[in-house]
Amino acid sequence: MKKSLAGVVATAAALMFSVLSAPPSQAASQPLKIDFSTTTGDFRGGASGTLYGFGDEGAPTQALINGAHITNTSQKPPYGTQHPGGDTLKIEDGFFAKHGEDLYIYAQDYYPEWPYNSGERPGDERTYDLAKGTYTEGPNGVWDYLEVLEFVVEAVATRSEHPEKYVIIPFNEADGGNWYPDWATQKDQFLGDWEATYNEIQEVYARHGLGHARVGGPGDSRWLKQRSSDFVAFAKDRKVLPDIWIWHELGIENLATYRGHLAEYRALEQEHGIGPLPVNITEYGMLRDMGTPGQLVQWFSMFEDTKVDAQTAYWGYSGNFSDNTARPNGANAGWWLFKWYGDLEGSQTVKVTAPQPDTADTLQAIAARDDTNSRATVLLGGSDDDVALQLSGLDRKTFGASVDIEVREVATTGAEGLAQTPRVVWAKNAVKLNSGALNLPVQTYNRYAAYQVIITPSGDRDVAKAYAAQPWTTTVEAEDTKVTGADITTHDPQASGGWTWLASGNKDVRAFKTLDSRSDWTVKVPRTGAYRLQVIGASNKKPGRHALFVDDRFSKLVQYAADLHWDYRGSAEVLLDLKAGTHTLSLRTSQDGKTLLPNPDVTLDRYLLTDVTDGEPTQYPASTFRLYNGAKLDHGQASLSGKARSDLYVTAMDTGYYDVDVAYRTKKPSDVRVTVNGRERAKLSAKQSGSWKSTVRLRLVEGINEIELRSPSGVLIDTLTTTRVRKSDASQVVLEAEDARLEGQASVTELAASVGSNASGRGYVGYVGNGTENAVVFDRVKGYDQPGDYDVAITYANAELKGDHQYNPQVVDRRAELQEGTRPIGHGYFRYTYDWNSFSQRSIAVTLKTANQPLRLTSSQGWAPNIDKVTVAPAVLGSPLTQRLR
Repeated sequence: MKKSLAGVVATAAALMFSVLSAPPSQAASQPLKIDFSTTTGDFRGGASGTLYGFGDEGAPTQALINGAHITNTSQKPPYGTQHPGGDTLKIEDGFFAKHGEDLYIYAQDYYPEWPYNSGERPGDERTYDLAKGTYTEGPNGVWDYLEVLEFVVEAVATRSEHPEKYVIIPFNEADGGNWYPDWATQKDQFLGDWEATYNEIQEVYARHGLGHARVGGPGDSRWLKQRSSDFVAFAKDRKVLPDIWIWHELGIENLATYRGHLAEYRALEQEHGIGPLPVNITEYGMLRDMGTPGQLVQWFSMFEDTKVDAQTAYWGYSGNFSDNTARPNGANAGWWLFKWYGDLEGSQTVKVTAPQPDTADTLQAIAARDDTNSRATVLLGGSDDDVALQLSGLDRKTFGASVDIEVREVATTGAEGLAQTPRVVWAKNAVKLNSGALNLPVQTYNRYAAYQVIITPSGDRDVAKAYAAQPWTTTVEAEDTKVTGADITTHDPQASGGWTWLASGNKDVRAFKTLDSRSDWTVKVPRTGAYRLQVIGASNKKPGRHALFVDDRFSKLVQYAADLHWDYRGSAEVLLDLKAGTHTLSLRTSQDGKTLLPNPDVTLDRYLLTDVTDGEPTQYPASTFRLYNGAKLDHGQASLSGKARSDLYVTAMDTGYYDVDVAYRTKKPSDVRVTVNGRERAKLSAKQSGSWKSTVRLRLVEGINEIELRSPSGVLIDTLTTTRVRKSDASQVVLEAEDARLEGQASVTELAASVGSNASGRGYVGYVGNGTENAVVFDRVKGYDQPGDYDVAITYANAELKGDHQYNPQVVDRRAELQEGTRPIGHGYFRYTYDWNSFSQRSIAVTLKTANQPLRLTSSQGWAPNIDKVTVAPAVLGSPLTQRLR
């Protein structure tokens, strides 16, 4: 197994390899040609759509939604019972907040069963209440499904703020066991029903003066040429053509066959004289593709190249972008591929020549140029071999005679494994262009990793220096360690039709459950200090524990939260102090060698060790900013003035205080406004012209934080840098729920040590909510005994399921509400944690207006999650500091 470039960083000199004037000669490299002079159209950005990717409000969080730049999603309808959460009307505000464009409804999701209505087309057996979406048994002369459609579309027409942005899908996989599987005998029935449902949808919109309602179809489970041809002919003749043509591309083989299917569909359009219609592949990919950037980039590339929208399939559970988020607010590696893809907004895609086009599980790429901001980008992945990137067509008028280059890597962290901001794995300043061309070797980790290459005109920022200044880190595959008392398992990514989540490097360690089970490896750390060990692994449906030994002495317990499955990998993180030099690290199932720790049978995939002695400073250069309302890159700096805005998505590996540094230049007295997760937190000021660095100490929440920068009077921003300041966590107040005042039915459950829970203290409080009289009440104490802005981090468990499904856990997002006394101050929905003894963290920003009214946690809408503890911390510490750089 090759090591990640990020895993062998020591100094810039140790990694610098030259940009060549001719293609690399190593046999292991695959050539990838990018011609920036040949554009293939405006960036569409629709390939990162998602099916049931949204749960209830705030699940995923708004930072995850905005950062992923999802333009289209399919959800269940109002009154729908197929899934407990994700009603379109409940998620539309968050979806449309920034990048959402098209909100699709699977109308048949009204029915709780899969296949719908037990696979049988309903007749006229019920009478429905239009206002309530309920029914009574007994016919009324109207086909039942037409009544369902009427009240579903009526709800959208009358209750949505954006009915024009909806797309109604009357039928989902009608060919695949949902009412019309036999085309030979059921064709006429389906076509007649399509016409009836199409007209019903239009009638509802018309009676509310909304104009044309957009309809998507036919929605087949796969590409079916004859069925599609019959449908086109009928729909054209009856004037009931869908506005968006829909089908699914799910299997591994569809990575090879999709383009042929699309070509056949476009030929049908020409044959029948229609279109071209927009296309949305409303389900694509298998379990193995989700959360895995090197797989996702293959799908993204072909959908973007053909300028269609597409949605990741629903295989795990709802509300996590189809396994492309981690924890309540975190990014896994897949999320970062979504984010990188969304960063291409406003650019034009260019010609890519892959070594094996239309071939599953091979090197593929997306490339784009943004002439306004003089920025070129390549996203690539899917190869076990290194890549010989051959770039041409970099126009001198846009990029000048030389360019700065940065290459970032994101390697898979599992579905629930927290991914840090992708590291720069190679960078170089002032690379000369030879007639607009250059060749760049990219050393790849494995086929499951993806890479972002950013090229900008040479500027003042020293990209090589920034690369070398990154904190030291190293990584090792679990199977490459010395494994005792456990099994090394190889996983074929094409086995079982892709019905498995992937292991990094195709191998992991299993049956890690006996007293002698251990994994040992040697590391050499560059200096004495603090280090974070991250273990990527899966604890099946319950929390687990391991003992970490350093040089054969017990150091720390490694605590795992529960995961969905043995293959559904998450991550656990611990801090440890190490002296400079070589050490042997060892994960074991027992601390004393005599007694097994609770639930030690954890699948082990990969280990990462990172130097955090200096707070792990992470730099976000202007070349990676998203720019809006007139903001633009000016020689590598983000130019802001007036209403211009830059959006950044920064990672906090744990909730706490971070110094946020903004480096900028001014031509006159000016300021930078800093908004964090939707709330303005700081105003950074420079009193005169010059180069400045302003620092503000902010509370960031675990996972992804959205930071917006504005400057009404104008600045040029170079970088934003975050640095963890753990000593300032002393300003937070930790309140154990079991020590709080309990009202109503709220009660304490004490946890036995044998369950291996990751709860703090001695237990948790349950039976909170289901009426505001059942509450946990925290009296005001020093630390939050003054009015002001605070972050309230709630550590909770929620393993509620509702209903059954063939392969998906029907998860419920439980709601919790915060009150100051009796005044509502905030609320949130809390996603699934897999087990009632497994706890996660979700933060809510609040403003307290008194010094003495208690903080009250309850829920007026159903039961709240079980509460372990609440951590209250000021949103900002101190005042911003500004210093002149030069």
